Amino acid sequence: MASVVGKRVNGRTYYYLVESARVSGRPRITAQRYLGSAEDIAAAMDARGPVPEHTTHLAFGDVAAVWATLERLQLVPAIDEAAGLRRTPVGRYFALAVLHRATAPGSGLAEWWAGSAAARFVRPRLSADAVRDEEFWRVTRRLTPSQLERIQDAVADRLGCADPIALAVDLPNFATYAESDTAAAVLSGITAVVTRDGAIPLVSNAYRRGEPDVVPFGVAVDRLARRHRGTVTLVFDTGQHAQLDLDAGLPFVGALPPADYPDLLAWPASARRPVDPERFPGLTALDTRAYVSGANRRVVLTHSARLHAAQARGFAQALSSATRQLDGLALALAANPNRRPREELLTEISRITRVRWVDRVLTARLTGTKPGELRLESRLDEAARARLDQEFFGKQLLVTDRDDWPVADVITAYRARYHLDSTFRVLNGSFVEGRWNEHRIAVHSLVTVLTTAVTHLMRREADRAGLDLSVRELLDQLSGIGETVLRYSSTGGRPRTRRILTRRDATQQRLFDLFGLAAYAP
Repeated sequence: MASVVGKRVNGRTYYYLVESARVSGRPRITAQRYLGSAEDIAAAMDARGPVPEHTTHLAFGDVAAVWATLERLQLVPAIDEAAGLRRTPVGRYFALAVLHRATAPGSGLAEWWAGSAAARFVRPRLSADAVRDEEFWRVTRRLTPSQLERIQDAVADRLGCADPIALAVDLPNFATYAESDTAAAVLSGITAVVTRDGAIPLVSNAYRRGEPDVVPFGVAVDRLARRHRGTVTLVFDTGQHAQLDLDAGLPFVGALPPADYPDLLAWPASARRPVDPERFPGLTALDTRAYVSGANRRVVLTHSARLHAAQARGFAQALSSATRQLDGLALALAANPNRRPREELLTEISRITRVRWVDRVLTARLTGTKPGELRLESRLDEAARARLDQEFFGKQLLVTDRDDWPVADVITAYRARYHLDSTFRVLNGSFVEGRWNEHRIAVHSLVTVLTTAVTHLMRREADRAGLDLSVRELLDQLSGIGETVLRYSSTGGRPRTRRILTRRDATQQRLFDLFGLAAYAP
């Protein structure tokens, strides 16, 4: 039975909707809902309703989606078991660090926690004092290198990557650390084994660049392959092939400098075939063979319409800038007495034209011998510009010993390196903090790798659901789903709060459903 009852508080009456029933033969109140004062009820009847006193906006979509993934992977218990520290909440703090790095890499833990909805659904509940950078470093300070390795292996086992063939990549520009804004920086690189499908990191090894004990790429890959316990294909970028022995027996896919193979660049566009219009729209390829490092090997020359357009725009801007600078220098020499020696002007001209591809089409000629007689003439070679557009723009040259792989698989393998590097750039940067040492760099690197694994897993799930998004685009879409907290003034009791989510577009709704965010919604 429902009824309205009033309670007198400080001379004012406040009303409640009460439901009662007999319990064990006696009347009992089973539910109670606060209605407010008579004025509140009248306003509601007039369809006006109370006006919130203030609102707060919290990050929700990206935080909830990453946390849902962490819960599904059971990352916290997996890390705790691998670390073997029964009374230290290592798993909880690594999960917080991953959640923070994925959604707000440029902020501190406390700042991020205060601005997100995580406190509402992260379990176990944490006080604001517990979510601080100092606490994270305190909890992780005694982890040994072997424990860090076991943690990564345990998380890799949870990722559910069934493909026995993985890829090994080396990224020398992984992160930069410094003890202060003026201190010398420590450059960090990383070698990692990742999945073919989604470039999800499985095992990795971070190293300090320039250290005498840094092992070569190939040796590091051998060690990681033993940890991975599966077949590994080496993936390298342009320039790295000169450091590798392609006949060492390790399968490989890598990039070569296209300019070193002018005969391949001269093939007409009609020789290329579309790779996969659905997976790689606008991408064509020529699958052939060439002599590389003293042996006849399979090479794939690709052409991307999108890359072609981007390179053409960039070149046009660079060429325009160089032309303006040369024209300005020519006018200055003709209009004013020049006192600069010829050698100094030649150095400046070389600096202006020494931009990628510009010196192929723009030539400058300095006439005269004495400073006052020096004059500058420049010429644009339109035929050379046309050859450049036809032979270089949009092209990439890959080499592999995977003769049985379709062209699309070769390209996918090489692009795994690009996807990994792109995500590391989103999650990393220059870190200025007063106490960077070898242990902190190792822990920080592991957090980055775990975060990359989780976000790449999410990206793969979105891709399989028909949403072709990069990690940055995925997280940007999710971060657009915010939580607004409406706080109403007190009418004698506690302040009233209402939480609602922001409006979602079609893509955001699909991601909302994909990652099960309704379970975390207010």
